[in-house]
Amino acid sequence: MRADGKIVKSNDAEYAVVPHIMVERNDALNFIEIDIPAEPLQKYLNEKRKEGIVLSHLSLIIAAYARIVGEFPLLNRFIVNRKIYARNELAVSMVVLKSGADNGTMSKIKLDPADTVFEVNDKINYYVDTNRQAGDNNKTDKLVSTLLSIPGLLNIGVRILKWMDKHGLLPYSIIDASPFHASMGITNLASIRTNHIYHHIYNFGTTSVFLAMGNSKEVPKRKPNGEIEFEKCIPFGCVMDERICSGLYFAKAFRKFRKYLENPELLEVKPENAIKEIPYRQDKKQ
Repeated sequence: MRADGKIVKSNDAEYAVVPHIMVERNDALNFIEIDIPAEPLQKYLNEKRKEGIVLSHLSLIIAAYARIVGEFPLLNRFIVNRKIYARNELAVSMVVLKSGADNGTMSKIKLDPADTVFEVNDKINYYVDTNRQAGDNNKTDKLVSTLLSIPGLLNIGVRILKWMDKHGLLPYSIIDASPFHASMGITNLASIRTNHIYHHIYNFGTTSVFLAMGNSKEVPKRKPNGEIEFEKCIPFGCVMDERICSGLYFAKAFRKFRKYLENPELLEVKPENAIKEIPYRQDKKQ
């Protein structure tokens, strides 16, 4: 058993065979664009601001994703060395720009599928505040600094880490520091006034889904009377490892994702049931 997940033994022949056909993650990528209407999100954020509650678009998006993981737990699977694993935590990777610098740092936010949008917002604010401090202060920065500290160590060290990861020998301390071992990666390109992209998913690590949010755009929409109007939308480039679940499963999950973002108030209350395919790490400590 890996430190970050448990092997899933499926009776579905397709699930068992596909990882042997598409061995690497970049063999198995599907790309879609998701357009989310901007008006419901902005209206909700404005209403909350009047109540003295400051939320962000990113908080809503990550909260919606965490919620669908609790309803569609196969989204939190990953493939390593031709084996299917259920992940034992919900972690989201994100880049944060350093204070007063053009470069950033990439690390992870730990969430729970039952988190409300307010809990997610608090976790994101803490994550951003902590990671924007100058210097190499988070786990990811310290790991990279260690690999760069000795000439030649980076090349040898990364090869060893990849081998250990492939064979389930990577200790959780390194997995915990690695932004490449996450349920989902997200980047907000709108914050630097850039259009959305289809962000690659790394072969190293276990990330199975990556979302890239870009500048808002006008999307044509047909009204009931047949007329065409343009709706302001937030576009996402979504890249998925198709080996973790079926296309129908992905489609159902992202329809629900859209529903939550069109009705953000649904994220204010905890779900009646948040499914975890296996217990999460924090659950085991309780």
